Amino acid sequence: MKKAIFQRFILVLSLALILSGSIFGAVISNIILDRTENDMLYSIRIADYGFDYSGDIKEQVRRLKDIKGNEVSRFTVIDLHGNVVADSDVNDSTIMENHSDREEIKEAIKNRVGYAIRKSDTVSISMLYVACISKEENYILRMAVPFSGAEEYIGILIPAILASIGITLLISIILAERFSRSVTKPLNEIAEEMLKLNEEDPEFHFRKYEYDEMNVIAETTMQMSKSVKESMKQIEFEKLIRQEFFSNASHELKTPLTSICGYIELLESDMVHDDNMRKDFLKRIKKEAENMTNLIGDILMISRLETKEAEVTLSDVRISPLLNEVCNSLEPLAKEYQVTLSTICSPLVIKANEQQMRELFNNLIINAIKYNKPGGKVKVTISSEGKEILIVVEDTGVGIPKEAQQRIFERFYRVDKGRSKKVGGTGLGLSIVKHIVNYYGGSIELESKVMEGSKFMVHLPREQ
Repeated sequence: MKKAIFQRFILVLSLALILSGSIFGAVISNIILDRTENDMLYSIRIADYGFDYSGDIKEQVRRLKDIKGNEVSRFTVIDLHGNVVADSDVNDSTIMENHSDREEIKEAIKNRVGYAIRKSDTVSISMLYVACISKEENYILRMAVPFSGAEEYIGILIPAILASIGITLLISIILAERFSRSVTKPLNEIAEEMLKLNEEDPEFHFRKYEYDEMNVIAETTMQMSKSVKESMKQIEFEKLIRQEFFSNASHELKTPLTSICGYIELLESDMVHDDNMRKDFLKRIKKEAENMTNLIGDILMISRLETKEAEVTLSDVRISPLLNEVCNSLEPLAKEYQVTLSTICSPLVIKANEQQMRELFNNLIINAIKYNKPGGKVKVTISSEGKEILIVVEDTGVGIPKEAQQRIFERFYRVDKGRSKKVGGTGLGLSIVKHIVNYYGGSIELESKVMEGSKFMVHLPREQ
């Protein structure tokens, strides 16, 4: 790894130096071009102010070549139609072709100043052209000089660039060696510590490293170790919960099966001769079978909600009619337990599965009725709260002790087993409620005081 870091460091640096050298050359070339163009434009304007356009323009243009420094320069005077009036390098300008299609001439006519770089047809070398409108507004003055761009300065620039690259690389090699060593050493130390993960109860010891990233790796390793420990504890806890679930499920199924087998044995022994008693036994067998069917149905529903394997059809569910339907079906149960049932519901619509919403209302309200007191009340309030729907089910029942409130949503968990046995049910109602709420990404809260009542608050998003 140390070698790889070193090689990549030098490679990246070399590419950066080459790129910066190229950019430097291009920038210098552009600066030289700009300065040359400005100097040429300045020379043209000086010549323009010195010209006597009423005199011999050709002679005046020819004499510009005699000025020191203009030996390689070429001056041309062109009218606005592109005809050459005078040229410092050509005696007979009439033989020269029309210049109206020249790039610098077109630009000068349009913007008063024009520039171009191209190979001259007359002298067959690359030239820089600068043209501008004269003070008389009836001529275009053009100046041209040999110009090969950055090629002229390559001989000067390349040795300087190569020298700077060489010195920089030498320094960089030394720094790269130190850098790669400073990176790989902490990594080796961290790797040695991470091998402790194979131990049963690892203890890590990391020092403070020079680079924050190394400290992040060390901290992440510590957190990972803690997460593994917590995961193992969670697995053990879930194992206990699973064992308790199977134990409870077996017990809940065994009880009705025992009753069914007992009644069947009595019927098979011909000891029951009374038709009314026989009908009563058959009715009890049917009821126990229904209890088992309901229990298995509830277990399957929880399993589908947990794994989200059920094909759920979502639709716009109108809350108020659905709540009224559930309450009407539970009215006989409320009368049996001498409980008053009341509802307050806003006209709301939720995107959900109607059967799941019915199960949610049904289990919450049944729970509030069965664990109430004679003459008690159950109040259901449904309202809008931002983008959520708030469902509140309050009762004046026996309440739930604080120590039991954390486990009330567990499968088969019963606060008062004696009372729960009397009221019946599968013991999965609140667990189903919790799983439905979780399925839709909602939340459920509980407030309860013993002998004062309980209050369940469900928050559900309107849109899924």
